[in-house]
Amino acid sequence: MRTLSGRDWILLVLVTLFWGINWPIMKIGVTAFPPLTFRTLCMIGAIPTIWLAARMSATSLHITREQIRLVAKLAVSNMMIWHFFVILGVRMLSSGRAAILGYTMPVWAVLSGLLFFRERVTPMAWLGLSCALAGALLLLSSEFATIAGQPLGSALVLLAAAGWGYGTVALRKSNIQMPTLAITFWMISMTTVVMAAGAVAFESSLWRWPTAVEWGAIIFNAVIVFGFAHVVWFRLARTLPPIASSLSIMMIPIVGVFSGAWMLGETPHWQDYAAMLLILAAMSTVLLKPGVKVTE
Repeated sequence: MRTLSGRDWILLVLVTLFWGINWPIMKIGVTAFPPLTFRTLCMIGAIPTIWLAARMSATSLHITREQIRLVAKLAVSNMMIWHFFVILGVRMLSSGRAAILGYTMPVWAVLSGLLFFRERVTPMAWLGLSCALAGALLLLSSEFATIAGQPLGSALVLLAAAGWGYGTVALRKSNIQMPTLAITFWMISMTTVVMAAGAVAFESSLWRWPTAVEWGAIIFNAVIVFGFAHVVWFRLARTLPPIASSLSIMMIPIVGVFSGAWMLGETPHWQDYAAMLLILAAMSTVLLKPGVKVTE
């Protein structure tokens, strides 16, 4: 089992920061703008960004016919399901609550490994999964109990997280011989087509020119979230243990909650804080267990 290097830690911190603050940024982007169209524009901007990164690093983006089928299959769970449903859910929920629900992903990753790939789940992993699941159920029950709640938004984000969790394990199990940058480029390209089709089908009557603030959210997503964070995540997902690579970035909803409070004036409730504590407990079952070494 590969341990976390110093470089891995730096990359995880950056992914945590960028993905964390992106939850309120996405909320800003979709509050008054069609969500599927917003995500499509983000991805259209990401494609030349990743292409340029590949050119600068001399990474080949060549893909064979056999690889197209495998990448498309991976893109369905890792990208299409995640991005389609999560952007709809974000519009219905507070950004912090959506972040917490989205990062129940490790629950679905480990359960997918158990159900579909016959992976062994340790007692500590079960404890971590139970904590993460309890946090998700707490927030979901809170949405049902609130008159102005959005249980549908919670369900959409959980569905997105389930797809991403399965995709994380499938990506690690795949034997595709392609650079991570190339895989990311083609998955985003394929997902852009699907998202664009959804935008045309459901939102074409709502189209308008984005405001300056909405353009800022689109550019941040295109360059920072897709151009950097997605590339880093897929590289780590292919090399690190699935539990470690998943739970180690579960600080992201913590950043999402407090950045949402700072940027949008959102007020977290006791359920949000309780869920965050449960997520931190889940993370500690991996990061704080004895015998885990950090290599330089």
